[in-house]
Amino acid sequence: MNGPGPLGTFLQARRARLRPKDVGLRELGPRRRVAGLRREELAQLAGVSTSYYARLEQGLSRGASAEVLDAIARALLLDDHEREHLDRLADAARHAPRLRRPRPEKLADETRDLLRAVDSVPAIVLGRRTDVLAWNTLGHALLAGHLDPLGPDDPARRPNMSRSLFLDPHCRDLYANWTRKARAVVGNLRIAVGRHPDDALLAALIGELAMKSPEFVALWADHRVAPCDAASYELHHPVVGTVTVTQQTLSIARSPDQALIVCTTPAGSSSEEALALLRQMSDCRAPHANSVGMSNKPTRR
Repeated sequence: MNGPGPLGTFLQARRARLRPKDVGLRELGPRRRVAGLRREELAQLAGVSTSYYARLEQGLSRGASAEVLDAIARALLLDDHEREHLDRLADAARHAPRLRRPRPEKLADETRDLLRAVDSVPAIVLGRRTDVLAWNTLGHALLAGHLDPLGPDDPARRPNMSRSLFLDPHCRDLYANWTRKARAVVGNLRIAVGRHPDDALLAALIGELAMKSPEFVALWADHRVAPCDAASYELHHPVVGTVTVTQQTLSIARSPDQALIVCTTPAGSSSEEALALLRQMSDCRAPHANSVGMSNKPTRR
């Protein structure tokens, strides 16, 4: 392994975010020359030798036991999501996975039925790399109305929500607090990379964003780990104006790497009225299609 690898860089980043007072240590002695805790301080808190912990950060040791990882996680004050991420990185370091190009993701008929069932609210289905596998009419109109509505039907042309967020000015302007949304997306991508360290297409996406977006580079270097589960966002929609929605991520039982994202609004709110207006306008533009990405599918027999 060349360099510290994903496990080492994660440990370094989390250690750098801690201050002595965060873990009950007093700042004594000469002025600190490193950000966060020193390696020897972290090693002492975890009950391991400084040399062993240093080798772990440097990528020179791949066989950390569950007990050692538990101790390090406690010393770093990791939450449950970060602890799971640490375990995945440690497991990947033991097996040294090789990048491979996976097959294009497919949308199951049951998932397509589910998307049609929630047609009254904006909804999209994302794959493991945040590729849009399908969206309904309202989901397309709210989140990406400037893109081809049939794009998700072609694996070669599928929009990618992470790429759009960082590189598409329309999507950047959509979110009133773009930085907050970007941080959530990056935290979720961190989890995906930990779960699929051998996914060449995912690695290529990360590389592209790192080359083209300084904002992504800064957020990626932070090593925050958090799933995009539920959060409210104020949107500045180009057609219906300001809309506040709660974006909720629902797991799909038969396709665990895919997620259904639905956008809801409080009953009787101005945002609900704005979505109703957007739906009327979208239906007028596509009077014969109940949902984008599904209208051109053959009927099952």
